[in-house]
Amino acid sequence: MLVLGTGSQTVACAFVYGVPYLVPQLRGGERLSLAQAGLVVGAPTLGLVLALVGWGALADRYGERLVLGGGLLLSALLLCGVRFTHGAVALGVVFVLAGAAGASVFAASGRVVMGWFSRRERGLAMGVRQISTPLGMGIAALLVPPLAERFGLRTTVLVLAAMMAAVAVTAGLLVVDPPRPVGAAAGPGGGRPVNPYRGAVLWRIHGASALLVWPQFTISAFGLLFLVDVRGWSATSAGQVMALGQALGAASRIGTGVWSDRVGSRLRPMRQLAAATGVLLVALGLAALRPSAVSDLLLVAACGLTASTNGLSFTAIAERAGPLWAGRALGVQNTGQNVVGSLAPAAVGWLVGATDYTAGFLLSAALAGLAIGVIPAGSAAPGAGWESGGADEVTETSGTAKTAADAGAGADAAVDADADADIGVDGAGVGA
Repeated sequence: MLVLGTGSQTVACAFVYGVPYLVPQLRGGERLSLAQAGLVVGAPTLGLVLALVGWGALADRYGERLVLGGGLLLSALLLCGVRFTHGAVALGVVFVLAGAAGASVFAASGRVVMGWFSRRERGLAMGVRQISTPLGMGIAALLVPPLAERFGLRTTVLVLAAMMAAVAVTAGLLVVDPPRPVGAAAGPGGGRPVNPYRGAVLWRIHGASALLVWPQFTISAFGLLFLVDVRGWSATSAGQVMALGQALGAASRIGTGVWSDRVGSRLRPMRQLAAATGVLLVALGLAALRPSAVSDLLLVAACGLTASTNGLSFTAIAERAGPLWAGRALGVQNTGQNVVGSLAPAAVGWLVGATDYTAGFLLSAALAGLAIGVIPAGSAAPGAGWESGGADEVTETSGTAKTAADAGAGADAAVDADADADIGVDGAGVGA
C-alpha cells in the first residue's frame, strides 16, 4: 500500500512539475509568448488547488481505491486531449482539467498510508510517502527535456499520460481500502461525526506548515540562481548541488518521521525543526553578505532542512482529523501549501531584486520563527478511530470484533499518552 500510494503521487508530481520543462516547445512549436507559456505552466497547479478538498471528501465517503485509481486514470485520459489542442487557451484548459483530476492522489494516497500503518509507524510511512514530490520532480527533470527536444510537446505529454494510466490501473487493481475503525470519530452518543475544524488545532497546524513551506520554496526557487549569479557557478554544477540538497530533503523527511515515531509526537519535533530552520536561515542570510564556500554549504543544508517538517505536518493533520475527515483535511493542507508555494517565488523574487539575497533568506527565517508560536503545544493527539486503524490492530469487520468501547478506550489512552508527551500530565487538556 505504501508503494502504491507513493508511486501514484510520484507520477502525478511528474506531470505537474514536468510542464515547466515544456516552455521551449510552447514558445517554439506553439508560438506562445513567455507570458502565455507561463499561464500554461501554472494551469496544472490551478486545477490541483481547485479540486483537492473535493477529492478528499470523496475519499472520506467512498474510499481510497476508487478515488486514487479513478482520478489518476481520468487525468491520463484528459492529457490525451493535447493531440487535438493548440494555443494557450486550449492547452491551458486541458492542463487545468488534468491537474484537477490528478489531485485525487494527493488526498487518497495519504489516507491509504494512514489507514494501513499504526501510530508507531506512521511517521516513517508518511515520510516515505512525502518523498514522492522530490522523486516526481527528479523524474520530470530527467525525462521531459530530452523527450520534448526529440519528439515534441505532444508526444512527451502522452508519455506522461501513459505512465499515469499504468499506475492508475495498478492502483485500481491492488489498492485495498483500509478498514474503517469501530466508532471512528463519532460524536457524543455515537451520533454524527464530530467536525475537527470546530477547534483551532487543525487551523494552527495548517498555518504553521504553510509558514514553513515558504522557506522551502525560497531555497528551491532561488538556490540555483544564488549559486550562478552570486557565486559564479555554472548552471550544470549549480544544478548538481541543488540535486544534492533535494536528496537531503528526501532523507530528512524519512528521518524526522522515524524521530516522531520514537518520541510519540509529531508537533514537538516539528517545533524544534522550525527553530533549527530559523537559525540556519539567519546564518545563511548573514553568510550571503560575503558569499563564500560557507554560504554554499549552508545553502545545501537549508535545502535539506527546510523540507524536513513536511511529512510531520501531514501526519499530524491526518491523525488529528480522524478517519472520517482525513481526506478533506489533507486536501486543505495541500491547498494551503500549494497556494503559498505559488506566492513565495514571486514575492521573494521582488524582494531580492529590490534588495539582495540576504533579505530573502532573513524573511524566510522570520516566518520559520513565527511558525514556532503557531504550532499547537501538545494539542494534536489523534482523533478517535485511528488507533484501531492499523493493519495489525482492531478493525471493524463483518464477523466478531471488539466492541466500540474497547476501541474507544484504546484511542483515549493514545490521546492521553500524546498529551503527556507534549505538555505533561499536569496540563488541563489531560484532565479533560
